[in-house]
Amino acid sequence: MSEPTIDRAKLAPPTTGCVMERLAAALLLVYLVGVVVGCGSAQSAARALGQAIQNKGSDTLVNLALAWAEAYMTLHPDALISVTGGGSGTGIAAMINGTVDIANASRRMKPEEIQAARRNGVTPVEFVVARDAIAVVVNPSNPVDRLTLGQISDIYTGKVTNWHQVGGDDRPIVLLSRESNSGTYVFFLENVIRLGRKDSDLLFSPETLLMPSSEGISAEIRQNPNAIGYDGLGYVTPDQKMVAVARDAD
Repeated sequence: MSEPTIDRAKLAPPTTGCVMERLAAALLLVYLVGVVVGCGSAQSAARALGQAIQNKGSDTLVNLALAWAEAYMTLHPDALISVTGGGSGTGIAAMINGTVDIANASRRMKPEEIQAARRNGVTPVEFVVARDAIAVVVNPSNPVDRLTLGQISDIYTGKVTNWHQVGGDDRPIVLLSRESNSGTYVFFLENVIRLGRKDSDLLFSPETLLMPSSEGISAEIRQNPNAIGYDGLGYVTPDQKMVAVARDAD
């Protein structure tokens, strides 16, 4: 398998920016990985037939991918690129099955995913294309301004269930999360809930409400004063409040 004939200098630079240093203490850094695979002859035939190069995956990356696709098609009017979201896991699964040419992911591929791709005759090539940050968000009426990583882990595992336990009002905490096919979900589970510990088997509380999109989390945060969620920095709007995240209580 050869790489697709994509002008990476115009379409996907190695990095597109990073989180400002002053935000680094309050936000959790996550890498966005573009997983590129394809057969040059197959894609040439697809273009000759007027078929689009298929790009699918991370909702965190979808707006950036759409901008890249639009810019590339402006420079190359004969090119057709179709971009859809659905989550990192969905994009990677589609790539493994050979139904997309480019899969966007907000996590690296798992070893078993790489093996499955190779069994299907697909050789995935990963590129870090951007950096994003995960923000922990609450309703603006919530008086809680700061949480430690340990407190967030306790909240999302169900050990802490009321805002008064972390300095807020006496109200039940409503947990919001992305669905399990989201790369952001995987990153949050491994690095926040499990605090980066490889031997941890902690899981999201069964009371967690799984939202199908970043927009779903944003909408619920805006209307529910008891809710807490996490999302890519680019999806945080002025009518949500970002909570400062500390490594520990000190």
